[in-house]
Amino acid sequence: MRKLIIAIDGPVGSGKTTVARRVAELLDYIYVDTGAMYRALALKARRTNVPLYAEDRLAQMAGETRIDLRIQAGTQNIHLDGEDVTTAIRTPEVSQAASMIAVIPGVRRVLIAEQRRAGQLGGVVMEGRDIGTIVFPDADLKIYLTASVEVRAQRRWREHQQKGDKVDLPRTTEEVRERDSRDVEREHSPLRRAPDAVLVDSTAMEADEVARLIVQLANRVTNPQSSAHT
Repeated sequence: MRKLIIAIDGPVGSGKTTVARRVAELLDYIYVDTGAMYRALALKARRTNVPLYAEDRLAQMAGETRIDLRIQAGTQNIHLDGEDVTTAIRTPEVSQAASMIAVIPGVRRVLIAEQRRAGQLGGVVMEGRDIGTIVFPDADLKIYLTASVEVRAQRRWREHQQKGDKVDLPRTTEEVRERDSRDVEREHSPLRRAPDAVLVDSTAMEADEVARLIVQLANRVTNPQSSAHT
């Protein structure tokens, strides 16, 4: 059975990461979190005091930075120039910085090339905001995962609470709205649903339920004759 390229796009807080990981687990595929690559670069920019408006410097830094996505004990860890930064990139500050550098064309060119290399052989579940439109426009299965702003903000807020971050729900909701605006309105690779992407609204769905739905869709792609008789 051939291995697919599965692209999952959607706004912040829609559940992409949790769902993509579960889909990869169910299909025995490799999970690729493209957003983590931008977060890692944002972390490096903050550490080295490179301004988030310095596009040329950030693009140069992207080309000189090594970002590895490694599977360890069944989970994906992010290594920045050899350092495990899996936890360090998950702060609200890094998240906001990542969304700002993700609009820079020079940065995107470097990281998109890396993402294509990571998934070109198939057998991957790749999630982000432009996977089905820019990174892999010919992906075998495209999903656009979304949810209401209120639910997405609650999810983000709970994530921060679990990590001990001191953020309140109203501020998190505002950050989600700001992130949505940046993602949709950015000039290069804006967030949008690919014409052939399956729309999945996870507002009232659990992550495992969404993942199993995507697996069913994947099985139909790999075995269309079987699905036609079910």
